[in-house]
Amino acid sequence: MNNEVKKGSKHLAEKGRLAPADVFDVPDNITHLNSGELHRLESEFLAWKSQSTRADYIRSRTRILCLFLILRHTGAKLGEILGIDEKKNIELNHAVITLGKGKLKREVPLPQSVCQKLKELIEGPMSYGLEGKVFQLDPGYVRRTFYERAEACQLERRMGAPSVLRRSRAVELLRSGVPLGVVRKVLGQSSADLSAVYQEWSSGDVKNIVRRMALEETALKTSARNTFIGHVKEVRRDGILADVEFTTAEGVTISSVITLESLYKLDLELGVPVSATVKAPLVAVRPIKKSVGSLRNCVAATVTSIKQTEVLAEVSGESENGTQMCALVTSWSIEEEGIEEGMKVEFCFKALSVVLYAV
Repeated sequence: MNNEVKKGSKHLAEKGRLAPADVFDVPDNITHLNSGELHRLESEFLAWKSQSTRADYIRSRTRILCLFLILRHTGAKLGEILGIDEKKNIELNHAVITLGKGKLKREVPLPQSVCQKLKELIEGPMSYGLEGKVFQLDPGYVRRTFYERAEACQLERRMGAPSVLRRSRAVELLRSGVPLGVVRKVLGQSSADLSAVYQEWSSGDVKNIVRRMALEETALKTSARNTFIGHVKEVRRDGILADVEFTTAEGVTISSVITLESLYKLDLELGVPVSATVKAPLVAVRPIKKSVGSLRNCVAATVTSIKQTEVLAEVSGESENGTQMCALVTSWSIEEEGIEEGMKVEFCFKALSVVLYAV
């Protein structure tokens, strides 16, 4: 590690926070792909599959593509995927795949984009006659295809090996700040040389941490600063709209009203992971002792800062469980309510103001 990185890491440590990406170094003998190369390889697989015209080629390439996506996003061993029964091991409604056996058996979350591809394959006509055997492919054929796709996107042939994808996922998780113990749990590793730093993590811990990373991987770009991540708890429908209620890992319950078209497009069902954002101008803030009226979405928090002009005021707060909130309101309303830093308040917003994303 160079001196500049060490100095930066020391500075962060002195402030009580450490950025894993600044201190994590990959040994030269660990062959892996960086995030940009992984993206190139994934794009190549998608393009390769879309070039198919014959029905048998489409089916074969779709199976290979889905196998690649699972390997790329779970870091599993090729043998683990070739041996699964897609009906028993993959839960599309909960976006998880069960891998391994015995002590190495674990549930690994899958991005919603991957679940959509899997759904097309598993629940569509391409799986006819392959029930329970969709991923039972010849390992030699799989490896050759992976090598060819790596060469097609200007990577070394050996960089397409399933073992390289496995190491690449481990490096990607570690660089994103995921604890080593969780990475080992996700990959199903049991090597004794890492036992000194291994910590036990529950399956819930693993899911929540990797879900947070999944949100970053979807690269959702928005100006809204109030962001929530959770799982769908309840869906209520009428003829036009749907009321989607979800609970975050911190225990906050959020309700969002969206159109039925959006509900079906996002494929939202009970247990599906989602993220949501609310723009600051759509959030109201008031002393916690006041009634919230008809607003269902209210987060109790402590005011951490107030930036104010003659017209507008930006009020930031943090709840007891760490949820960050921000409201942009008129200055006179802040003065009228007597809101100041350190005060207990409620950040409230309407269900129609919540924008949902599938993770």
